[in-house]
Amino acid sequence: MNTPNKLTLLRVVLIPVFLVVLYLGFPHANLVAMGIFIVASLTDFLDGYLARKNNIVTDFGKFMDPLADKVLVFAAMMWFVELGIMPAWAVLIVIVREFAVTALRLIAVGDGLVIAAGKSGKVKTATTMVCLVAMFLALPQWANWLGTGLIVATTLYSGVEYFVANKKLLNWTM
Repeated sequence: MNTPNKLTLLRVVLIPVFLVVLYLGFPHANLVAMGIFIVASLTDFLDGYLARKNNIVTDFGKFMDPLADKVLVFAAMMWFVELGIMPAWAVLIVIVREFAVTALRLIAVGDGLVIAAGKSGKVKTATTMVCLVAMFLALPQWANWLGTGLIVATTLYSGVEYFVANKKLLNWTM
């Protein structure tokens, strides 16, 4: 197994560890979970970098990398919803965007096309990861609302951008 796939697999393994640490609730579990989240997030950036640098594309990576990213982010967001730090409507916006972009990509595959991650999608991912890390720091509620707002704004912007750039796939007239 190549290094990018190993990093993706590590991220998959870290997700349940992350959740178990959160639910065990031992002293400083929040900070330990934050560390696990940071390591898992960094594997996403590192495996993408290594895959591009070494021109490694595998079916495992194409399927598991985005799935692992989504599950990691949703796990953290759901934890924050449970704590009352993030509103459920914000998580719903992120989930709907992810399903919509995935559906758009499936339509493209049916037409023999590939929709690569755009710059705004990468900004959305980085913003989401940074804001979620900040939420682990037990900041004042206004800071959590700011982080939630940034996540929602970048999520909506990148989702709209994907659809506008690929409107021909849906036979839309814009």
